[in-house]
Amino acid sequence: MRDRPNIFRARWQQELFDPTWLGLLINPFYFARRGLVKALRPLLGNLRGDVLDVGCGRKPYRHFVNAARYVGVDLDTPELRKLDAADIFYDGKQIPVEAESFDAVVCSQVFEHVFTPAEFLRELHRVLRTGGQLVLTTPFVWDEHSQPYDFGRYSSFGLRRVLEDAGFEIITQYKTCADGRALVQLAAAYLYKLVSLRNNRLAMVVRVLLIAPLNVFGGIVAFLLPANPDLYLDNVVLVRKPKLKSTPVVQDGGSAGKEGL
Repeated sequence: MRDRPNIFRARWQQELFDPTWLGLLINPFYFARRGLVKALRPLLGNLRGDVLDVGCGRKPYRHFVNAARYVGVDLDTPELRKLDAADIFYDGKQIPVEAESFDAVVCSQVFEHVFTPAEFLRELHRVLRTGGQLVLTTPFVWDEHSQPYDFGRYSSFGLRRVLEDAGFEIITQYKTCADGRALVQLAAAYLYKLVSLRNNRLAMVVRVLLIAPLNVFGGIVAFLLPANPDLYLDNVVLVRKPKLKSTPVVQDGGSAGKEGL
């Protein structure tokens, strides 16, 4: 029989990143995570070949990808090594793989923690093969987290600009939870951080009592209120490393040669 705490831990991890109906009752980030899953599932499902997951964490979306090879890379820290999920560790500057060695790159909820975004995007561009795709997500409206390594928020226009400046071609761009769920999600995250008790089990009970009704209310709000594309939780983009445009060769028609005679 499997160890019961391990079963509960595995189910909790699933409900955190890919929540089911149960997540509605226990996940304080339910709408944010559901919004990401809804946008990511079809994009990641279309990736093929060799895929690199940058800032992979626990590889929460690995099961969405049908790839020949899936490689996770993350910062070399004791905490991330303890997760035992990454295949490669790096210093946050240069990913230790050869140029143009991957067909696709996944980078989810990492970009806001990068202090040098232009350099980071150039590195993702370097490891992609020509025609390769990058799936990237990053928050627009969210509280500070993973302090002190939370450095930026991007509007849809700002994200498009930095990606194009890095040499990428925009294919698809999404905004998640662009309706009343954004406000409810912020309220749930606020309450979650307020409840900090020494007893983890008691803290969980209190959080469920506070957050479950709020999540249910959020579903009602999303149904009743109109969408607002200017206020949303996360950006999700699919971009491509374009093929180099060949420079046409101008043929000399011979007039210059005649003039030289």
